[in-house]
Amino acid sequence: MSTLIKGAKLYGDGEPVDVLVRDGVIAGIGADLTAEDAEVIEANGQVLLPGFVDLHVHLREPGREDTETIATGSAAAALGGYTAVFAMANTDPVADNALIVEHVHAQGQRVGLVDVHPVGAVTVGLAGTKLAELGTMAKSKANVRMFSDDGHCVHDPLIMRRALEYSKALDAVIAQHAEEPRLTVGAQAHEGENAARLGLQGWPAAAEESIVARDCLLAQHAGARLHICHVSTAGTVDVLRWAKNRQSARLDLISAEVTPHHLLLTDERLETFDPVNKVNPPLRAASDAQALRAALAEGVVDCVATDHAPHAVQDKDCEWAAARPGMLGLQTALSVIAQTMVETGLLDWRGVARVMSERPAAIAGLPDQGRPLAEGEPANLVLVDPDARWTVRGKEFASVADNTPFEGMELPAKVVLTMLRGKVTAADGKVRA
Repeated sequence: MSTLIKGAKLYGDGEPVDVLVRDGVIAGIGADLTAEDAEVIEANGQVLLPGFVDLHVHLREPGREDTETIATGSAAAALGGYTAVFAMANTDPVADNALIVEHVHAQGQRVGLVDVHPVGAVTVGLAGTKLAELGTMAKSKANVRMFSDDGHCVHDPLIMRRALEYSKALDAVIAQHAEEPRLTVGAQAHEGENAARLGLQGWPAAAEESIVARDCLLAQHAGARLHICHVSTAGTVDVLRWAKNRQSARLDLISAEVTPHHLLLTDERLETFDPVNKVNPPLRAASDAQALRAALAEGVVDCVATDHAPHAVQDKDCEWAAARPGMLGLQTALSVIAQTMVETGLLDWRGVARVMSERPAAIAGLPDQGRPLAEGEPANLVLVDPDARWTVRGKEFASVADNTPFEGMELPAKVVLTMLRGKVTAADGKVRA
């Protein structure tokens, strides 16, 4: 079965063209294309982009299938325009060995809506004291190429140095949750005026920035690749700019991601004490959000990653201190980026492709994702209606959980269609199994 997309604007540029997809690849691009056997999709001038890649999601399987499964998370990803996602290791049991990462990988293949790449733990049990079986996971059927203790910082500098050295030999990347734990004991909110006024113990920006500075130095000394998860402060942007400017031989040695919620939301949301706004790292000041937007546009921060974190009702509908940190993100990411980056003029749609597809695919070393929209390239695609407006309702999401901080917001732009290797996985707000 072939698909003919009629009248799409590639990267939102130029005149609309037709795109013919056959046998999993883009078979033709031009005007007035025809194909007798093709399903026809009328794009009507909508924006065609390469499928999105998310380096940071929590699919909760195995262990917390009451909050998300690989099937429901894959559905949410497809509906959000994603064709590849990276599932973090903080499952139960932890993905710190070949058996667990192979299970996650196999489940992702079985569902078949997105490419699910398991992230292996850096340390056994995420405890930070002993390196996990990095080599075994890398050589497994899951072919793990990213390792992270996300949810926990690899705080011991010697352990982190050894992890970076091993990862270099494996051609892998270490993704760090940057948080000096001795500075965040009991912390509940961004350390600043709002936390002080609300009586919440502060989470200092330096807890993130100090680890980022340390690890950039360790990575450059080891010649290994380091990826910084969910950057949240203006100071971290300064550290990244400094670190990247001192690189010479390998400009891709250090990379970083930012979440949509850190681009749009600030610690002013804490006024209501609604735990839906509790996240790690915490929502920061408006000045931090502005710095993050500028850094993403500049390329100091490389890409967008959702840190999609579903939680059960009992873990969110409780007092602030007891609530689990985390937010849904897969089905709102494109719209939040459209509002914070496109409507503000910081990025055009080609820039959106860079930060949501091309750069994350390059960081993860995915040869068939984030590819140009050109004949002969893999048909991993997303069609976006840039003029759409829609209202966020968490109950309507594909995820098991509904803990979205954007509940009730009207957001711009909407995913119309997602295609994985020529197969339509989502269209018009519904998943195609």
